[in-house]
Amino acid sequence: MFQNERCSCVNCVREATVLAGNQHFSRFRCQRSSAVRTLDLLDDLGHPKYPEPKAFILVAKFTHVIPMASLARLQMVMTYTIFLVFAVLFAFLAVLTYIFQINILIAVGLAAIFIFIEYAIGPVLVEASTRPVAVSRQESPWLHDTVKSMSEKAGIPMPRIAIVENSTPNAFVYGRTSSDATLALHRGLVDQLNKDEVVGVIGHELGHIKHRDFVIMTMLSAVPIMAYLVARLSFQSFAFAPKARRKNEGGIGIAILAAAGVSFVVYLLSQLLVLSLSRAREHYSDAFSAYMTGKPRDLESALTRITYGLSLTRSEPHGARAFFIQDPSRAKLEMAEISEKKEQYDLDRDGVLDERELQLAMREEARSSWKSVNALFSTHPPTFKRILLLRQMETEIEKGQLAASDIYKRI
Repeated sequence: MFQNERCSCVNCVREATVLAGNQHFSRFRCQRSSAVRTLDLLDDLGHPKYPEPKAFILVAKFTHVIPMASLARLQMVMTYTIFLVFAVLFAFLAVLTYIFQINILIAVGLAAIFIFIEYAIGPVLVEASTRPVAVSRQESPWLHDTVKSMSEKAGIPMPRIAIVENSTPNAFVYGRTSSDATLALHRGLVDQLNKDEVVGVIGHELGHIKHRDFVIMTMLSAVPIMAYLVARLSFQSFAFAPKARRKNEGGIGIAILAAAGVSFVVYLLSQLLVLSLSRAREHYSDAFSAYMTGKPRDLESALTRITYGLSLTRSEPHGARAFFIQDPSRAKLEMAEISEKKEQYDLDRDGVLDERELQLAMREEARSSWKSVNALFSTHPPTFKRILLLRQMETEIEKGQLAASDIYKRI
């Protein structure tokens, strides 16, 4: 069930509060936008209650394939990341073969097999950990029609649609190729966001399919995982080996310890490279959604709700969080940092942070040099930076100055 009484329309009224930990933050209670009110003309089966052509406005506006800017820059970023990750991997294998005196071809072959297996079973692991349930058109006609029309506009195959029975507001795309991708929405996102905001989120996720970055992420993630496993096994082999054996076979012990150290360094380097690509791809998908829907404010509102909604969850960090539209761990961190300085940002001293105060807080927090360093280890960019990009695009769209070739120029 969608929360149509909440939206991010321009003339909205911002009231009430949401409890995050022990702190109060402003939330939005808005009058419904015209697009949402139009959707009220549809019954549960997706048919018009009244013979009014405008009832199909939200779906009809996604009928033509939109011209898109060149993805050369994103492709260059992905190619550069792939090159660096595999360069680190090759150096890693070369060191291991030198330490253990094994054939380099065998090491390369084993690494290739591991990466292929990770790529092949990656979607299976995501499904096993999130348990998405496929949704038919009969069950959710609006969702299917919206995804179909937006996919056609984006010029991509329509993904399978699934719902994850999870109360947190989130969404993600997974699969081996763009042709067999699955779009999964958390139940919390469907229940807590209005339809305009859900459209913004869908546009973001379709952007990942358009860009094919989720496939690259699945493949590259295998490298730090492999390095981490080698490091962990090496450390454990050294730590649990009998002292007498380590003393008698000192050379082997030193070799194992050296392999563990090298593996850990490779894990850090490759993980930083993968995380850098992960953050970049989120900005590209945000820009894609903003241009395709023509309403950056909806995705901006959705990201705000998602971030604050996720900050309330007590669940442990999920293994597939890099594929989510927002990382729950980052959401909690952002809200905790603002919470500690609430009095500093509560300009009107009313005990709550309204939208303007929250944006000021997020802007100031984003300027911190420590936050910039900490962001290097994050799967997602800070929420304010994502909102700032959407605000810039919104201004250009309103002035009619955003051409298809300029979609990604501010990233």
